[in-house]
Amino acid sequence: MSIRRIVAGLIVLSVLAVGVAGCACAPGGIAPSNIPLEGRKFRVLGDVRGTDNNIWLFGVLPVSGANNTGTALDKAIRKRQADALINITVDTYFQNWILFTRRATSVRGQAIKFE
Repeated sequence: MSIRRIVAGLIVLSVLAVGVAGCACAPGGIAPSNIPLEGRKFRVLGDVRGTDNNIWLFGVLPVSGANNTGTALDKAIRKRQADALINITVDTYFQNWILFTRRATSVRGQAIKFE
């Protein structure tokens, strides 16, 4: 086998590897709060973020748990032992690698505590 064929093969493999790897992000939504706040007094504890994800082998076979927005929301609330979140944004993103894909949902907001 000639050096040129080996180099050409390595270039093709490199291009294919780059083609199947990458990432993408999709906005999931915005909400003022996760529960009604009307008439309730609260104090802001600070910014929080919660994430839930799952892994797919070859992009088609799930090998880990579910990817739920509710779980990500609960994780964010628990970080500050809060009662609720305000100014919520949700994003879903994908990380594609050669053998696996990671799909994650991220919930961000401000944690609040009712008085």
